[in-house]
Amino acid sequence: MADIKIAITKGRLLDNSIAMFERAGYDCSQLKNPGRRLIHPIPDTPFSGVLAKAPDVITYVEHGVCAMGIVGRDTIMEHSHDFYEVLDLGFGKCRFAVAAPKDKDFYAGYETKRIASKYPKVAHDYFLSKGMDVSVIKIEGSVELAPLLGLSDAIVDIVETGSTLAANGLEVIETICQLSARLIVNTAAMKLHRTEILEFVDRCRGALE
Repeated sequence: MADIKIAITKGRLLDNSIAMFERAGYDCSQLKNPGRRLIHPIPDTPFSGVLAKAPDVITYVEHGVCAMGIVGRDTIMEHSHDFYEVLDLGFGKCRFAVAAPKDKDFYAGYETKRIASKYPKVAHDYFLSKGMDVSVIKIEGSVELAPLLGLSDAIVDIVETGSTLAANGLEVIETICQLSARLIVNTAAMKLHRTEILEFVDRCRGALE
């Protein structure tokens, strides 16, 4: 039996992925009780789940050590990629947005705006598409701090409810795009394991419906 690995983003996407797999008829007993192990066979199938951080899911799929992956669209947009994006899974919904202090007009003045973000590529590409010259500063932690400390004029970040922004005196001024989890497939694996992968995709699609 083929060994077809599926890299799954740990955290909330893992819980949603397991729920989808179970609705599709897969036995997820090992994935639900992982312990310290990171690779978990899905019994009576050629598949096994690999638990990984979001950027690593893309790396494993691109390099072909995992045939498929489940990862947020945000991570896909931030990283260059060479794979098939085959299914919008519909969970992990949020949005990319530009947020700025409530008491300031972000677009006022002619000076180059400073944008703080955990997603510098997304931020740069968005403002480039608007014809704006901005300086993008990469932040690893709570990006809401940057405008509070005067480091940036605005932020680009993932927004779900907006409550964290509001608590820190920020508000959404533009939505960049909507986001959700996606199923991605390695291009070579799609040829090598086409039958198994397409059956898996169809069963997942059915579970979502």
